Amino acid sequence: MDIVSPDVPSSGFLRAGEHYLPIRIYYEDTDAGGVVYHANYLRYFERARWEMLALCGADHLAALHGGEGSYVVVEATLRYEKPARLGDRVTIVSRLIEVRASSCVVQQKVMRGDALLVAGRIRVAFVAPGGKPRRQPAAWIAAFRNVMGRAEMGAASTE
Repeated sequence: MDIVSPDVPSSGFLRAGEHYLPIRIYYEDTDAGGVVYHANYLRYFERARWEMLALCGADHLAALHGGEGSYVVVEATLRYEKPARLGDRVTIVSRLIEVRASSCVVQQKVMRGDALLVAGRIRVAFVAPGGKPRRQPAAWIAAFRNVMGRAEMGAASTE
């Protein structure tokens, strides 16, 4: 097992344009029956998107603290297939499927091994501190499109 540092949480990893963030389901994530509460999947997707975009080159904190802006969710669609349960090890898989001047669409899913638990499609918009849409930094757009290109190449190589 590779450990980068004992005090640094995992950012997951990028492979062929997809981001993988493994997590464990804890008691706090579940309802009285030990099943993940439905809204928690949005939290998992948020963490995974943050890590994926950061690994692609987006410095969220510098943009926020520098007054440039931040991302907000403007659309979310989730489909629940199977429940995750207390103690499960799952992986949040994220893939950029659209990058525009001021927004991105991320396709995300929660997997337990080969089993699809939840599928989601999330649109985030980049907004100025006052809340108005604003162009994402050009370097971020280029980096995101580069990652999208790797996803397309990865899909082509598996066909």
